[in-house]
Amino acid sequence: MHGFVGAIRTYLLKHATILLASVLLFQLGAVHSGAQDTPKRPRITGIDHVRVYIADIERSQAFYRNYVGLATMARGACRTNVYPCLPVNRQQQIELQVVTSPSPKNWVAEIGYATDDIEQMRRYLLAHGVEATPITKNPNGARYFELHDPEGNPLAFVQRTIGFAEWLTSLNQVGTRLLHAGFVVKDIAAENKFYVDVLGFKLYWQGGFKDDGLDWYELQVPDGDNWIEYMLNIPANADHKALGAQNHFSFGVPEIQAAAEQLRKNGAEKIAGPGIGRDGKRGLNVYDPDDTRVEVTEFTPAREPCCHPYTAPHPTP
Repeated sequence: MHGFVGAIRTYLLKHATILLASVLLFQLGAVHSGAQDTPKRPRITGIDHVRVYIADIERSQAFYRNYVGLATMARGACRTNVYPCLPVNRQQQIELQVVTSPSPKNWVAEIGYATDDIEQMRRYLLAHGVEATPITKNPNGARYFELHDPEGNPLAFVQRTIGFAEWLTSLNQVGTRLLHAGFVVKDIAAENKFYVDVLGFKLYWQGGFKDDGLDWYELQVPDGDNWIEYMLNIPANADHKALGAQNHFSFGVPEIQAAAEQLRKNGAEKIAGPGIGRDGKRGLNVYDPDDTRVEVTEFTPAREPCCHPYTAPHPTP
């Protein structure tokens, strides 16, 4: 009798072990299959465009054309763009969007990022629970979709198959590269979950008005040298003029004194700088007719930055 019971016990243990092993193999296979099914993030190579809200198209066009020196909106892909725009180079542009009532607090209307696979980028974001509009094709051939970051800032991803074929550098152009764009951030942890954890942006530099403070937090795109800048510790009741200084974008130049001289030649009178910022870079600022700050900065620092060292390569001309 004891032998019969022992045989049954051995039989059950043997088959229970086989069953358990089968379950484990099935679970491991499901995990592996799930990992394979998760879309891989395509490359994010830089800033495609910065769109700003404006009150008067003629005044804003005159500012960006005459003072900043950008080419006329009648050239290249800007002729058929959804929003009036001015090419900065063959792959980057400034877009203008006439504001409607009620006026927004943030007059940087959208930051667009360049990717080399727009469909894969959208699949990737949807797989991570990020809502995005359907992919749309502009008359100029650019494919894009739009979304919002965790704090509601509008952004877009754009894939261009061709550059601005008719774009020509203006002799009066202050800079020929968009380097970065900045915007007010309230919750750095929430924003980093999106820009760092999901999109793969990497820290470039961080610093503050005081050596132990944190007022600026800069993240480079994962596959290029453009960056975004969190503007931190901004009062919730900041007015339009104050927010115009925080929500901004930047041109890169090899030498800031030459850029300042070009601005003066172009007729710009109100130029803040040149000077050296806490990041160690020489720069200056001008403001468009709607008080949005347009920064011009050198590609590399002239001295060691305050607070923290740079942690990613500097942009090049």
